[in-house]
Amino acid sequence: MKQHPFHSWGKFVSSKRTRWITLLVWVLLTVVLSFTFPSVNEVENNTADNLPKQTMSQKADQLIKKEFPTDSGNPLLIVWNRKDGLNEEDYKVIQTVYKELRNNPLKNQLTSPSYDLMPIQAIKRSSSEDGTTIITAVLFDKKADDEVLQKNINLLEKQIKNNTGEDPIKRKLTESGLKVRFSGPVGIQTDAVSLFSQADVKLLLSTVSLVLVFLILLYRSPIMAIVPLIVVGFAYGIVNPLLGVLGDKGIITVDSQAVSIMTVLLFGAGTDYCLFLISRYREYLLLEENKYKAIQLAIRESSGAISMSALTVVIGLGTLLFAQYGAFHRFAIPFSLAVLIMGIAAITILPALLSIFGRVSFFPFIPRTEEMEALRTEKKGKSIKKSKIKVTFNQKIGKLVTHKPWTIILVSIILLGGLALFVPRVQYTYDLLQSFPKDMPSREGFDLISDHYSSGLLAPVKVIIDTENKNIPVKKELESLSFVKDVSEPITGKDNKKLQLYEISLVDNPYSIKGLERIPQLEKKIKKLLNEYDIQKVNQHYWIGGETVTNLDTKNITERDESVIIPVMIGLIALLLLTYLRSFTAMIYLILTVILSYLSALGAGWLILHYGFGASAIQGSIPLYSFVFLVALGEDYNIFMVSEIWKNKKKQTHREAVSNGVAKTGAVISSAGLILAGTFLVLATLPIQVLVQFGIVTCIGVLIDTFIVRPLLVPAITTVLGRFAYWPGELSKKEYDSKLEMQIEK
Repeated sequence: MKQHPFHSWGKFVSSKRTRWITLLVWVLLTVVLSFTFPSVNEVENNTADNLPKQTMSQKADQLIKKEFPTDSGNPLLIVWNRKDGLNEEDYKVIQTVYKELRNNPLKNQLTSPSYDLMPIQAIKRSSSEDGTTIITAVLFDKKADDEVLQKNINLLEKQIKNNTGEDPIKRKLTESGLKVRFSGPVGIQTDAVSLFSQADVKLLLSTVSLVLVFLILLYRSPIMAIVPLIVVGFAYGIVNPLLGVLGDKGIITVDSQAVSIMTVLLFGAGTDYCLFLISRYREYLLLEENKYKAIQLAIRESSGAISMSALTVVIGLGTLLFAQYGAFHRFAIPFSLAVLIMGIAAITILPALLSIFGRVSFFPFIPRTEEMEALRTEKKGKSIKKSKIKVTFNQKIGKLVTHKPWTIILVSIILLGGLALFVPRVQYTYDLLQSFPKDMPSREGFDLISDHYSSGLLAPVKVIIDTENKNIPVKKELESLSFVKDVSEPITGKDNKKLQLYEISLVDNPYSIKGLERIPQLEKKIKKLLNEYDIQKVNQHYWIGGETVTNLDTKNITERDESVIIPVMIGLIALLLLTYLRSFTAMIYLILTVILSYLSALGAGWLILHYGFGASAIQGSIPLYSFVFLVALGEDYNIFMVSEIWKNKKKQTHREAVSNGVAKTGAVISSAGLILAGTFLVLATLPIQVLVQFGIVTCIGVLIDTFIVRPLLVPAITTVLGRFAYWPGELSKKEYDSKLEMQIEK
């Protein structure tokens, strides 16, 4: 008889002789790698470019740096505000602070405005029209690192407090009195670093606590609650230095956001894989007295599904390598590597630990065979009570989906389809500042500027035109556009005197979708103007840059990545499912149901975020992030359940195979789904809105998949399809009819 491929593997990693060797190998690997390679947190780079160099905004930025260089440095904008108008004392504070900065410059500080040498009336002219707000700048060397900039901000805070006799930095914007906020590139940069540094620790503690509580409630055993966490800990101990060395060698770029989501993924998916094996182990401990044989049987039964599930996620997340947007591309290796190592840990060190602890793993509710339980009861001098066979909830679900499949299908499709109808209504934003908390100081300062100055002044559109020394009235023509508020006087290029730079202030908010839509209109006007003056090869004679164009390029690249990655990922997962299940039919409906689950999650997420949390828009990266995770992780549960149905069909009728498949896998998948959803929901406790939105949408998707798609919709479809669910698999019409007759006789 042909031996099961995982039979020998089970003996190798968990036998009485080799279990300690398996554990020792993992311990040595973790220790050696941790001491040899740097931690991933040490090589994080949050300043890597997201856009390809060939995009319009990047080409313009490169040309500006070359032909229109400035020595302005990296600006910190200090926003001073008083609701009832800034007074003489406020302006005197500004003069005093800048006098101190001139006499005792901060580290890496460049030349700053000499407000202390100006009369107060001259300073007032720079304030907003309503006189409530003024912006002053402090310039720093662009090479100054985050630590230096943060120390400089701390010193500035002290100076302002000392000169005002109060704390205008901490005062809320709704309160009366002077308020001061640090914004601009330096303010946003330091706030972002602070947010992510706090988020990492908070996320790790919250995730571990949540998983621990879930496992204690599930197994009611302190040992079994800790075992999966130990396994995940070992996996993290390997992944962390591996990513660290890859980042240190410049092979990959890792940012804080990737590390945060990777931590959640590792604990969520890792615990799931552990539960798949642990549940099988517990089942065999009830049938097999020898704990070594029990774990080997459990490995044989579950390792195939675990390996296939992990491989599906690894390949699914690996499709992010096809992305052109930097943040998407940077996620591929950390996520795929984390799941790969976790999958290996689940079928190596986990069996070794279970073999070491044995039945004690489940203390105080230790699983025993009937003979062991009878002997134990006899020793205690008690009579043996015959246990009544109870019908579990999952057995009832199994009966329901096989007896009323059409009802289940219709109700599920109406519910999920109804939620999916909200997807076209979802509004997106590509302004990264919107992903930060509303009460973050730099964002509050930015909002003050936006409220009291022209929104277009916040981020002017920069237009460079090669006039070929022709007298083209660019300024006049651009000012004629209805959506343009102001156009600056032209600046001539440093080396190429034919180049002219214009800064344009839009009437609309430059960060809004409406502002983004103005760029193609502006580009059309420029092309028309150059054509009128017989400029050849028009596309090589103009460049448009600035934050608005950057956001537009982000939108376009994101949409391009979605159009490439989504079909590629569906195709690869479909191929894996077809290879594993050998059923073309099953592959189709498993893919379609997970896509429906994703669309309904996105629709439900929008309802919660928009109407529940008051979000006017969600980050444009959310659809692709959510799709990649939900489709890859959603197929995990389908694979685990369908594997059981496919195994049952060899000895049971079709309906029995489906019903028993749902009943046997229901408890473990429901528990795994709750843990996975909970870990993603932990992201919603963080102050970074893009992670909050991603966490909520993904959590909803996992719950929909766990409690609607997997236990109801998929088995109901499998029931309705009958033998065609396995096509062109092994179950012939003759076998199907024979088993159907057996069922009718019963």
